[in-house]
Amino acid sequence: MTFPTFSRVVSAVAATTALTLSAGVAQAQIKVGVVTSSTGPIALVGQPQKNTVPLLPTEVAGQKVQYIALDDASDPTASVAAFRKLINEEKVDAIIGPSGSPNAMGVIQFAAEAGVPMFAPVGTAAVVLPMDDKKKWVFKTTQNDDLIARALVQHMVAAKVKTLGFIGTADPYGDNWLKVASALAEKSGLKIVATERFQRQDTSLTAQGLKVLAAAPEAVLIAAPGSSAVLPQTTLFDQGYKGRVYQTHGAALPDFLKLGGRKVEGTVLAASAMLVLDQVSDSHPTKKIAAKYVADYEKLHGSKPATFGANVYDAGLMLQAAIPTALKSGKPGTPAFRSALRDAVEQIRELPATQGVYNLSPADHSGFDERGRELITVKNGQWTLLK
Repeated sequence: MTFPTFSRVVSAVAATTALTLSAGVAQAQIKVGVVTSSTGPIALVGQPQKNTVPLLPTEVAGQKVQYIALDDASDPTASVAAFRKLINEEKVDAIIGPSGSPNAMGVIQFAAEAGVPMFAPVGTAAVVLPMDDKKKWVFKTTQNDDLIARALVQHMVAAKVKTLGFIGTADPYGDNWLKVASALAEKSGLKIVATERFQRQDTSLTAQGLKVLAAAPEAVLIAAPGSSAVLPQTTLFDQGYKGRVYQTHGAALPDFLKLGGRKVEGTVLAASAMLVLDQVSDSHPTKKIAAKYVADYEKLHGSKPATFGANVYDAGLMLQAAIPTALKSGKPGTPAFRSALRDAVEQIRELPATQGVYNLSPADHSGFDERGRELITVKNGQWTLLK
């Protein structure tokens, strides 16, 4: 598939124009770049992220915050160009994005070299693990794969599943999920009898489905983000597969239900409580914040957001928590401020957000625990909390 050049992408979305979200402010003092894939193959992930930008905090500790939003059209090369522009030309103090795991892996070095904190709203834990001098500049606003995988494997064991098939994207998202799932399966007495991979933009998975079908696994785990999570499951359904299907938190979006229809009925996945807010207790630490985000998003855009948009919203909450401390060490636009901002984010403790409660540390730049996941199934075409 051919993607637009970065210059064409910028022209198409007028992305070079800063989104100043406070009336009457010509130039914000704190500048935050946002790179999303609001067009292209992973637009179902990037669009709600782009739509979330107007809901981010516009003033923190008396300082105005300006957001500069760029669309990389789902192209990792364009993500690199966007990061370079934001760092070298716009002199941003932080960057939220990009949307895709391959895109994010390709820009870490630029954020690190420039000393600009990066908030990655992506699935793969590879953006923060294993921790090193480059990844210390990255903070991940989604649950790490192992946290989600443990819940799924525990459900499989309880359901007495013994054999498992795996279908995942041929990229860092699928790579890490295969690694994590394989390790947990071995520890739990599960045997992976089939492993298939595919490209996100593929339009047919007939061959992969038939190979999995031939192995006759009792359950299949699909590891794919956004709309790409649908085709493997609908293909298996059409081929007559009768076993249970598990999905990762990459499938946690309204369009999964719309595109999959009755063919995804009975799916089990683990994701944030945001999918089932009306079904969790009022005492759940994320419910109030997630409900506000959903209501504000729906008021602005006329539709409910996918959890992918909430990952950008949570980046805003992290910035809001860290900026007051960072301002004590330097002025916005300076290396001192950016370094202090990174340090302050790393010290965030018990921060409730839409996706869970963040407890960050030098070793953990995701910071989720079990409060960031719920076991959920698809019942009568709706997300339903598994109790």
